[in-house]
Amino acid sequence: MLTMRIIAAVASLTASICAAPAAPPEPPPGAAACSGCHPANAGIETPVPRLAGRNPAEMVQQMQAFRDGQRDATVMGRIAKGFTDPQIQAIAAWYADQR
Repeated sequence: MLTMRIIAAVASLTASICAAPAAPPEPPPGAAACSGCHPANAGIETPVPRLAGRNPAEMVQQMQAFRDGQRDATVMGRIAKGFTDPQIQAIAAWYADQR
């Protein structure tokens, strides 16, 4: 009888652990700079686009264009100049995974 209770308790604990949502990964270095202008909430109306869930290749292309001066900007050009290609790719991948 005790063995059955232990098995049931372990099964219940295992099921609750497996059902728990995974914690979102920590944002990569530099991603916090984006949240000052880009809204996290989809319900916020702003001319600055929301980044969460966007195509990562598109974000990489746009960030590189800002960084390299191929796209006009007031703030983004200065911010993007501080990022290397691997940093841009990591930020884009992280934002693409956010919902």
